[in-house]
Amino acid sequence: MTIDPKILKALQIIYPELTNPGRKPINWAVTGSLGMVLHGMQMDIHDIDIQTDKEGAYEIERRLVKYLVKLVHFKASERIRSYFGVFEIGGIKIETMGDMQHMLPDQKWDSPVEINESRDWVDYADLHIPVITLEHEVKAYQKMGRTEKAEMIKTFMLKK
Repeated sequence: MTIDPKILKALQIIYPELTNPGRKPINWAVTGSLGMVLHGMQMDIHDIDIQTDKEGAYEIERRLVKYLVKLVHFKASERIRSYFGVFEIGGIKIETMGDMQHMLPDQKWDSPVEINESRDWVDYADLHIPVITLEHEVKAYQKMGRTEKAEMIKTFMLKK
């Protein structure tokens, strides 16, 4: 697996900020295309997506304030809502989503993602990275109506 050097550099800059043992722990994990590539899938990565809880979203904002593009705020679309913030490092966009929820078919919101129950750990470039599980990604993409992406992940999981 190879990750674009610009993406890796941005990850290497934020990683110590999110994992600093001398500070209050943040419950977080990489998700989206970077997470899938860290699991071994082949695809293009255009940004870094981080899932966390509401408290973590605001703590990440404090720690990455010098890279801030968009303040953490509650953002809702038809299918997803979360405490959303945007940062940029070296031209790479980093998006945080705290307490992410999906709209269910009965038009109710599901419970916020439990990061602790939905993550694996992947070692890459001397980093021990929390990554959302592929099983969770399949469910999330199905809830978002992105069935093609969900099927692609399932197919990869069967080959592993």
